[in-house]
Amino acid sequence: MPETAVLTRTYQGLKAGQVVGVLSIPGCTIEVLPKIDREDGAVRAALIRMLAVAWDLRVAEGELTALDTQRDDLLELLIRLFADRLLAAVRRGMPRRYVTHEEDLALLRGRLEVKRQFTHLVVRPDRLACRYDELSEDTPLNQVLKAAVTRLAGRARSTANFRRLAELTARFEFVRDSSDPLREPVRLDRTNATFHELYRLARLFLSGDWQSTAGGRSTGFALLFPMNELFEAFIGRSLKRALALRTVHLQNRRRSALTGANGEPLFALQPDAVMEDSGDRPVILDTKWKRLTPRARGCKTTLGVAQSDISQMLAYARAYDARRLVLIYPWHEELEPEQGVIRRWTVTGTDCRLDVATVDVGCPDEVVETLRGICEYEPVCGRPDRSSLHSRPRITELRDAIGQ
Repeated sequence: MPETAVLTRTYQGLKAGQVVGVLSIPGCTIEVLPKIDREDGAVRAALIRMLAVAWDLRVAEGELTALDTQRDDLLELLIRLFADRLLAAVRRGMPRRYVTHEEDLALLRGRLEVKRQFTHLVVRPDRLACRYDELSEDTPLNQVLKAAVTRLAGRARSTANFRRLAELTARFEFVRDSSDPLREPVRLDRTNATFHELYRLARLFLSGDWQSTAGGRSTGFALLFPMNELFEAFIGRSLKRALALRTVHLQNRRRSALTGANGEPLFALQPDAVMEDSGDRPVILDTKWKRLTPRARGCKTTLGVAQSDISQMLAYARAYDARRLVLIYPWHEELEPEQGVIRRWTVTGTDCRLDVATVDVGCPDEVVETLRGICEYEPVCGRPDRSSLHSRPRITELRDAIGQ
C-alpha cells in the first residue's frame, strides 16, 4: 500500500493508510482513528491531546471533559473546541486596529491634507480634504478567522455547533470576505495574544490538510493528518518538555551521509531529535509509527524492527558520532507490561548502544514522564537482565528543577 494512500481496497473491504482524520460525503462519514488499545471515545480524546501538543496549543482538562468524545466524531470535536474558544474570545472583544482613511468631508475630521485641498478641491470650498485614523474590526486576522468560521459552518452536523457558528458569523458581519485567507498579512503581537492559538487552528482548517474530494456527482471533504508526522511532532515537543534543562535539537540537519569530491555535504541526514550534553557525545532519537510484532514468527528477539530502521540509525551513529541511539515506537498490549526501554543492543565494533523503546500514546499525559525515564535510563550493569529493562529509572533532581 502506498505510504500516502488514505484508503486502499482489499479483499476484506477498505484499509486505511498511515493517516487519521475524517472523510465525508453527503450521507456518509468515515472516521479514521489511530490503532490504540482503547475504546473510541478515549482514542479521540488522546488524539486531540496529541494534536494539541503537535500544534503547540494549550487544551485544558475542562475543555476535554466538556467534549462528547463518545458520540461526536473527530471533526465535530475539533469544530466545538475551535468555536467555544473563539466565542469566548470575541465576547470579550474582537481584535481591532487603526485604519487610515482619506475623505472629502463637510466638517474637518483628523487633520487637513493641505496639498489635496488646494489642488483637487480648489473649486470645492464646501469640502475639506481630511485624513483620519479609525479603529476597525476589518483586519487580516479577523478575515482569516471569518474564513474558517464560514468553512466550518458548511461542515458541522451537530445542532450545538450550528448555533455556535451562527453566532460567530453574526459577530464577523462587518469583516470582509478574504479571497485568499492563507496569504493575509496577519500580524501577531501582544495586543492580540488571545487569538494566537485560534489563528493556528483557523489555518489548520483552511490549509492543504483540508482536502476537497469528488467522485461522480458526490462531493465531499477530508480532514486528514499523516500519523507518522503527528507522532513525530508529538514526541518531539514532549521530549523538549521532558528535558527542559538539556539541549534538544528537533529535525537536526547539521550532518550528511556522504561528502562530495569538493568537500560538499551530500544526502543530508535528519534525525527526529538530537540530545546533547556538554562535553559528551550526543544521543540520537528517532520515532517510528509502526506496530512492533513480538509474537510474529522469528521476531521474539528483534520485535519485528525493520532492517531499514536499523540501517538508518547506524548512519546517524556514524555521522553524529553518537554514544546512544533510541528508536521510539507506539506501545500496544502485545508488548511488555510496561512502556519504556524494552530492548538494548550494541552496535557491532563500537561502544554505541541502540535501545528500542515504546510510549503509550493512549495516555498522552504520561508520555513526558516516560520520555524522561527513557532518556535517563542507564543499565544496572553492562548487560541488564529482563527485569531491569522495565524497572522505572530513578528520577533525579531534574524533576524538582523543572517543577514537574
